[in-house]
Amino acid sequence: MELTSRYQDLAGKSVFITGGGSGIGAALTEAFVQQGSHVTFVQRSPADEFCHRLKRRYGRSAVHIPCDVTDIPALRRAIKCAAAAHGGIHVLVNNAASDARHTTEEVSIENWDNNQAVNLRPYFFAAQAVVDGMRSRKCGSIINITSISYMMGNASYPAYVTANAGITGLTRGLAREFGPDGIRVNAIAPGWVLTARQLRLWATPESLAAHLDKQCLKEHLRPEHIAGGCLFLASSASSMMTGQVMAIDGGVVTTG
Repeated sequence: MELTSRYQDLAGKSVFITGGGSGIGAALTEAFVQQGSHVTFVQRSPADEFCHRLKRRYGRSAVHIPCDVTDIPALRRAIKCAAAAHGGIHVLVNNAASDARHTTEEVSIENWDNNQAVNLRPYFFAAQAVVDGMRSRKCGSIINITSISYMMGNASYPAYVTANAGITGLTRGLAREFGPDGIRVNAIAPGWVLTARQLRLWATPESLAAHLDKQCLKEHLRPEHIAGGCLFLASSASSMMTGQVMAIDGGVVTTG
């Protein structure tokens, strides 16, 4: 992946990404590494091969801290470790999520709570963990990755759709609370991004064609399409944007 845009103010900045070693998250990690940022990411699965590839390609890599984002104390420790290594967190990207399909009838109380524990709760507590450092510098950017699923009223994963609607509410509430301290909080709502997981589990010729028909732009989304928008929201190029949800979906939904 090679992005053409360069944001000079991101060089040397400390960036923390949840779920940053696969899918959209891996594209986000790589994009910030390209910019010369100090990137730390968490995820449960091993990421040695991914980090080595970044090192070979760019001469620098990212730091992977194994962490299950449902374990809030572990997430806090990872953020504290990253902040200590790089002089605070300048950019937080809440990205880790699970869009496993489920019907309303099969959801138990435990299933529901587990879904929110992955898809919504870590977003709040990660923001809570970085805000004091950002306040001390009077600047910072928090970027929450949501989804157009709730804008479309999608079926097949109601707990996930609910969490993504909640991410928008959280984004707007924190933007209002943190704004006086120069901290910006925005969200990105990707459309159907064809990660390896999506292609393996749910993409069929029929479903791909049907979704492409809904898009204004007739090209399937790839993870790097989301990375460009994330860099923009992290940089001073978007210095007066906060409390916004930016859909990157090829033109399926409209916002505003």
